Amino acid sequence: MTTTTSTTTSAASASAPAVGAKRDPIAVALRSALLIGLVVLTIFFTAQSNLFLTAGNLKNIALSGAVLMVVAVPQALLVIMGVVDLSVGSVIGLAGVVTGLLIVDHGMAWQLAALIGIAIGAVAGLVNGLLVAFTRLSPIIVTLGTLQLYRGITQFLRSNPPANFGKGMQLLGRGLYLGVPVPVWIALVVFIIGAIVLYGTPSGRYVYAIGVNKEAAFLSGVATRALPLIVYAATGAAAGIGGVLLSAQLDSAPPGTLGVGFELNVLTAVLLGGIAFSGGRGTMFGVLLGVAFLGVLNNGMTLMNVPYYAQEMATGAALIIGAGLDELSQHSQLIRAIGRRR
Repeated sequence: MTTTTSTTTSAASASAPAVGAKRDPIAVALRSALLIGLVVLTIFFTAQSNLFLTAGNLKNIALSGAVLMVVAVPQALLVIMGVVDLSVGSVIGLAGVVTGLLIVDHGMAWQLAALIGIAIGAVAGLVNGLLVAFTRLSPIIVTLGTLQLYRGITQFLRSNPPANFGKGMQLLGRGLYLGVPVPVWIALVVFIIGAIVLYGTPSGRYVYAIGVNKEAAFLSGVATRALPLIVYAATGAAAGIGGVLLSAQLDSAPPGTLGVGFELNVLTAVLLGGIAFSGGRGTMFGVLLGVAFLGVLNNGMTLMNVPYYAQEMATGAALIIGAGLDELSQHSQLIRAIGRRR
């Protein structure tokens, strides 16, 4: 009985830093900096282009951020647990190409082909989770390896891009429902599900507990292998959805480029949103802000005819800034904790 009480207390204390971080004024200020930056960017781009705040352009921003949001939500859960999936870009490519192949080469109905593409993404994520859960390999190393593996499989399946998927896929990729693009509705549903899981279920508390202190979580009965495995599969499925949506938007699925580099955009959005790369801290609202920030940044630079290489540089800088803010936030919390003990 004593052991059970002790381990339960340990798990509760493990999740305490995540809650305490919300009360840290410096951490709050750092999270607020992203919102302030988003407002400043919006004002700047509005002054630079009359097109920026138009309804059509705002719709474009939301559409371009929809796939990023779909993949960033489960990725955020992984990072809060202290792991990561860097293969999502290649899974997007694999799912999109498989979906296109089934439609174009085999005449399959687009609905069934899309479901198979999503299922393949889930299997790819499950493979990542199994490798991370049952080996001592770093999640970074594992998913970098599968990033190359899945991209190679994609190019093996098809050297030239399948295209012309039909009206159904076109509606999925660019159709409107109540005036809002269909992919945006899908992203909203994924975001709501992620928020419910994180804040409204025991699994959400376990996600934080694993990220802060995996050993304490294990001792208190948390499934420290099964839960990351499930979230890896969910991340793969989300990447599968992303692959289907991207190929639907393009009406094509180029094997060599679909989803390439997307994992860096996802990681940037997650880190900018205040998810701690070391695990244990972060919010879904922060992820939403991170996705919005990148969407506004890329769209505004495109309207200003900023060269693509400069946009890549800006995204890389945003990734470094996100990691730096996370480090500064952790440092401030450490100083405050030392001060309280004194």
